[in-house]
Amino acid sequence: MQRATSLARLRSATTPFDIIIIGGGATGLGAAVDAAARGHSVALLECDDFAKGTSSRSTKLVHGGVRYLRQGNISLVLEALRERGHLTRNAPHLVHDLAFVIPNYHWWEGPFYGVGMKVYDQLAGKLGLAPSRTLSREETIAQIPTIETDHLTGGVIYHDGQFDDSRLAINLAQTATDLGATVANHCAVTGLLKDNATGIITGVRAHDEETGDTFELRGRAVINATGVFVDAIRHHDDPAARTLVAVSQGIHLVLPKKFLPGNAAIMIPKTADGRVLFAVPWHDRVVVGTTDTPMSTHALEPRALDEECAFVMEHARKYLATDPTDDDVLSVFAGQRPLVKTGDSANTATLSRDHTIVVSESGLITITGGKWTTYRKMAEDVIDHAETIAGLDARPCPTKDLQIHGWTNTPATEKNLRPYGTDAAAITALIAADPALATLLHTRLSYQHAEVIWHARHEMALAVEDVLARRTRALLLDAKASIEAAPEVARLLAGELGRDEAWQRAQIAAYTALARGYVYTDPASRGR
Repeated sequence: MQRATSLARLRSATTPFDIIIIGGGATGLGAAVDAAARGHSVALLECDDFAKGTSSRSTKLVHGGVRYLRQGNISLVLEALRERGHLTRNAPHLVHDLAFVIPNYHWWEGPFYGVGMKVYDQLAGKLGLAPSRTLSREETIAQIPTIETDHLTGGVIYHDGQFDDSRLAINLAQTATDLGATVANHCAVTGLLKDNATGIITGVRAHDEETGDTFELRGRAVINATGVFVDAIRHHDDPAARTLVAVSQGIHLVLPKKFLPGNAAIMIPKTADGRVLFAVPWHDRVVVGTTDTPMSTHALEPRALDEECAFVMEHARKYLATDPTDDDVLSVFAGQRPLVKTGDSANTATLSRDHTIVVSESGLITITGGKWTTYRKMAEDVIDHAETIAGLDARPCPTKDLQIHGWTNTPATEKNLRPYGTDAAAITALIAADPALATLLHTRLSYQHAEVIWHARHEMALAVEDVLARRTRALLLDAKASIEAAPEVARLLAGELGRDEAWQRAQIAAYTALARGYVYTDPASRGR
């Protein structure tokens, strides 16, 4: 997957693409995979980097949604559990079974949550993971040695999926490319093209953020899959279009592994704001979150609010025997959910988590809502619509059993290379050819120089942020360490991309300014 090749194909296109997709997050990339797998010609444009927004800022779970079960939204839970099963099979190098423990502090919680999780198991059917069961007090402590034991009566254990969100996004981009789609990051859609006589959308106007060049693409169908930014694209089409999305922000704190040393996660089924809260082991760290904060505006780089941080830290201290301090927090990150408005409710927790597809009078197809777990079904639905709108041949969706790029059941020996799946062998070959590439980017991070070379050559990494935030997860795992690693990443990228020292200095400065917003102990830099 090489950007220069993609841009050349886009600029030289002489016939309309069947489908043009705006947005390179989970929804847009899933749609590109689906459409290309059906044999359609596909172009996808992302204004920044793949998964730059919400799709790299999740709780890292592939799950049915225990909270939605409690709310009675059985159809959403059923769909998500089916999709969890498909994704576990289609990307085993990135998705795995994770045990969750619900600690019980009242006598009634064991039977109450135990019954609920049995229903959850049954809804998953043949695509289920390991069965749930109740735990004694001793078994609960054995699973979660650092759990708060005062008044602990026992627990319930159940199983869901875990994954690496931005790595899956990169693999989806690679899968789409393998299937013949043309995808490009750092390429913004700046306008929509319309037929003068009919007003029907016929394509997009694009801007290459790297070179400054502009060009036009023609397409038979245009899909707006830009998450919290869908209304901006809809207003390009129709300035009077009703706002479709309400923005909800969720934040996560990242703690050292010592606060959750086992292999199981903690699930708190109900907090003060009605959300489920998780403490999840991930890449030898612990991710704690999330919140549900209504926001009046959306942002490409959202920042955690003081009250959100206090809320998550309060619950971490409540359920962990050793209270984490502010100095223990390795990173804090925020993501914004596109929730579909269903009324005038100011409480985003009550808004729809289902996905919605809207087609404008000019033919712009907008898809929003949903969640990572259901990205494949969202893609199937929106490509079905695109075939109808564009008059394309209706073709069956093949993605339920489509293996995603990197698929393997044999993980790499090197732990840091396991998320690359089958590509790990090529990175190992780089090191064999040049042993210096085995050097770590930082002593507190497990990433090697060879990975940066791979990112530049085969994963469209153009900036230090692309590498440290999304192709590796350094920014989320240890924000300060990632800042210290930035100069080396800039040097390695410059060598691959033909950049000079001035470019390196600019990249280091830009990344440092961004990453400071993830450092929990530096509130001023988070915009507060």
